[in-house]
Amino acid sequence: MGMVPSTSPLSSGSVLLSGAVFQTCVDGLHCVSVPQFFLTDSDMGQNRAVASQRHLAELNSHVLVTAHTGELSESFLASFQVVVLTDSPLEEQLRIGDFCHGRRICFIVADVKGLAGQLFCDFGDHFVVHDPTDANPVCASVQHISQGNPGIVTYASGEEGRGHLFCDGDMVTFSGVEGMTELNGREPCPVHVLDAFHLEIGDTSSFSPYRCGGLVWQVHLPQEHSYEPLRKALVKPKIQVTNPEDLPRSRSLHMAFQALHAFRKEQGRLPLPRAQGDAERVLELARSLDEQQGPLDEDVVRAFASVSMGDLGPMAAFIGGLAAQEVLKAASGKFLPLDQWLYFDALECLALEGAAQLTEEDCAPRGSRYDGQIAVFGADFQERLGHQKYFVVGAGAIGCELLKNFAMMGLAAGTGGDITVTDMDTIARSNLHRQFLFRSADISKPKSEVAAAAVRCMNPDITVMAHQNQVGPATELVYGADFFKQLDGVASALDNLETRAYLESRCLRYLKPLVDSGMEGTQGNVLAMVPHLTKALGPASDPVDKTFPLCTLRHFPRTIEHTLQWARDEFEGLFRLPAENVNRFLADPTFLEHLEAPKTLEVLEQVWRSLRERPRDWQDCVHWARQHWQSCYHNSISQLLLTFPPEHEISPGVTFWSGDRRCPHPLTFDPDNDTHMAYVMAAAHLFAQTHKVLAYGDRATAQESLRNLVLPPFTPQEGLQIHITEERQEVQETVDQRRLAELSQELARWRRELVEAEEMQIPVMEPIHFEKDNNFHVDFVTAASNLRAENYGIPCADWLTSKRIVGRIVPAIVTTTMAVAGLACLEIYKLVWGCKDRSCYRNSNLCLSDSLLFRMQPLPPPTYRYGQKEWSCWDRLEVQGIGADGQEMTVQELLDWLQRVHGLAVAMLLHGYTVLYDREQDEETRAQQQAQRLSESLEGAGEPRPRELELQYVCEGEEDQDEDTCPPLLCYLP
Repeated sequence: MGMVPSTSPLSSGSVLLSGAVFQTCVDGLHCVSVPQFFLTDSDMGQNRAVASQRHLAELNSHVLVTAHTGELSESFLASFQVVVLTDSPLEEQLRIGDFCHGRRICFIVADVKGLAGQLFCDFGDHFVVHDPTDANPVCASVQHISQGNPGIVTYASGEEGRGHLFCDGDMVTFSGVEGMTELNGREPCPVHVLDAFHLEIGDTSSFSPYRCGGLVWQVHLPQEHSYEPLRKALVKPKIQVTNPEDLPRSRSLHMAFQALHAFRKEQGRLPLPRAQGDAERVLELARSLDEQQGPLDEDVVRAFASVSMGDLGPMAAFIGGLAAQEVLKAASGKFLPLDQWLYFDALECLALEGAAQLTEEDCAPRGSRYDGQIAVFGADFQERLGHQKYFVVGAGAIGCELLKNFAMMGLAAGTGGDITVTDMDTIARSNLHRQFLFRSADISKPKSEVAAAAVRCMNPDITVMAHQNQVGPATELVYGADFFKQLDGVASALDNLETRAYLESRCLRYLKPLVDSGMEGTQGNVLAMVPHLTKALGPASDPVDKTFPLCTLRHFPRTIEHTLQWARDEFEGLFRLPAENVNRFLADPTFLEHLEAPKTLEVLEQVWRSLRERPRDWQDCVHWARQHWQSCYHNSISQLLLTFPPEHEISPGVTFWSGDRRCPHPLTFDPDNDTHMAYVMAAAHLFAQTHKVLAYGDRATAQESLRNLVLPPFTPQEGLQIHITEERQEVQETVDQRRLAELSQELARWRRELVEAEEMQIPVMEPIHFEKDNNFHVDFVTAASNLRAENYGIPCADWLTSKRIVGRIVPAIVTTTMAVAGLACLEIYKLVWGCKDRSCYRNSNLCLSDSLLFRMQPLPPPTYRYGQKEWSCWDRLEVQGIGADGQEMTVQELLDWLQRVHGLAVAMLLHGYTVLYDREQDEETRAQQQAQRLSESLEGAGEPRPRELELQYVCEGEEDQDEDTCPPLLCYLP
């Protein structure tokens, strides 16, 4: 369930969600056994809105959440900006829909019945979409602009030799053009695409001749949209589909939902699970609807009706995520709303082998919290869910949603079942907007432990074990053969491609299914990897925009994206947050009373530092910028290297600065270095602006003043802790009460002197909000990032590249995580069932900004030939490594086995980089290799004796073939 954030313009909105909750929750029903994660046994018999309200209010203290149990009168509805109905009778939907349309109140219907869901949006006759897309505006560098009618714009070759990415009709503006300056700052104009490097832009014949430079930017203009009210939209539905071939199915579901409303009105209940008579009656009602358009898919209607009493957590999560995003669109005017109907179903689940044979008795209610799930899949399947052993890698945004869904499904909630979840990170304040299992009190605690404890509260029967390990070669003693072999499946929720690839290789090795989930802003995907049925996931492209762990940004960057995000955070921490806190403190210091003690100390330190550093003139600003340069790029790096010297080891033979960690080096300031001075000038200008000091000096003058500036030498800080996992370093378990009292007294005195003496007016400082189109802002971020990159030996990025990357940083969005996790759990249903039919599985890609969903069957595993046989990535050769004497096989015995059983004449046998046999060696060496036991060669290489070996081999005549095409050889040693 998504919540409206407390940021403008959403913070001023009011949302009514009937059946669940946003800002006002309405529900006339009492608690029953449904997949509602905020309800427990103690809530039975209570009103659902009342029982949920307290938990929802805890998610965000800035959002007012109230419960309403009365009727939905017009006077009550009139105060809301958005109204959402869930699980509502059609008559109520029509009545409220008519009222909302007439009052220009955005109206949304979201409903889920079993394995199908519907979503409807009516945002009125004149709804303005201020920002219709989540795509970043296209930008290109100008190479030339002709004088003519039309003028022709020629573009410089971009990345990988590509030209511009504009489309016919795009609106554009120009900036930075020299010569033909008439273009700079003009109103947006349309373009006509000639080819990848040329555009027409209209009449430029009267403009000055083009000289050089310039950028052209795409402009997203506001759009006005009109929507039909529900009453009309039912008769002539506009149904949004990704593929036109899906429209007949969606139309059949449109009729099926209406028929279901009619059946419920007629019978006073929903169709009983698997009751053939009830399903046929729903079909009759669907046939009788005058509004029917096109042929009715009767099989779809029957299947829908047979499980419509079902109540599934993953379905609710998916439709809930889509509905929540539509609420955000309604409240903010950002992204294109749904136009107007969307239907989704996972009825392919009913094609699982044996599912069609389920009877009314199999799916009858048991008085269990899982009755809604039993209505779809039967009681035996519910028991099977409870026995599952799953490995969840990642307890971040998607990982938390997966665990919540698992608790509602009852996965690992039975005898012998368990879930292992691992995540190295600790909870940061920035996690709270998208990981609803966490609260403010959990900051700095391990994500996996807090998430595990939270889902245990939701379902006390679930067995969850929390780890804080990274999954990789370094932890194979923990996540080795014994661990993977006892698993039923793996669910990954990672933003690290290396870990994802490693996890995939482990699942391939041990023949375990893997459901991989990912997201980037409003886009998400789910991939299912099923042994012997589907292809491996394969390499994935690194997303351009993602959220990075704080420890990576602060101490261990390895890409320019890391240093750019660090620089972007520096901007906020230097030029926005301190100014806001100083102004708030001087205006009303009582605002600190509402903060937690650690946050109070943090804010007071920031206010004290800002007032102490307050510059008198431009020269002070330049000196401040130089001192901050020294702190960031010399002192902090020197401090880090004192804590973790280049030769530091985390265990014998394993250096700290290895793998993903790049060892940094401190920089020495040089006033003749362009990047050094670019940073100082940009930082000084921004510092002057935030303190309202006139910036009047030029670069040359600043250079000369800095040549004579002597800074104190670096002094190590004693007892400074440097955290190596994602953690808010400033949040500590205990607060220095003495320091808190000292700061409070000193700042109170300063405030009396500054404000009461009327020495300054409030606001005393100017907070600066980052704008990617402000050159000073980009100058600072680019220079700060490139200096940081130089610290760590990372290739730098130019100004335009830095601007593009920083402008495209998109935060994680809770609505996407909900929808993605729901889709992932639908695939897990199929895995738990043991489905061997590839046509039942789905890979999914969704884009919530455009309400688009692509679902397709996974591809089969590709086959290849090696050694005259056909193999796939799931095949392997397995042998019990026991020789004729009852002891471990010799190398020769293994070679003989390969020749005898598989017809493979091996020319080379390896374990990793260790050569066990090489036909090209001399006769004496070959004889020694052949006589050795399999593990003897490894012991000679200094490796411990394993219980099983994964060997690689090259056959005679196959030396030039790709070694990855041969199936692995697994030898199990006695």
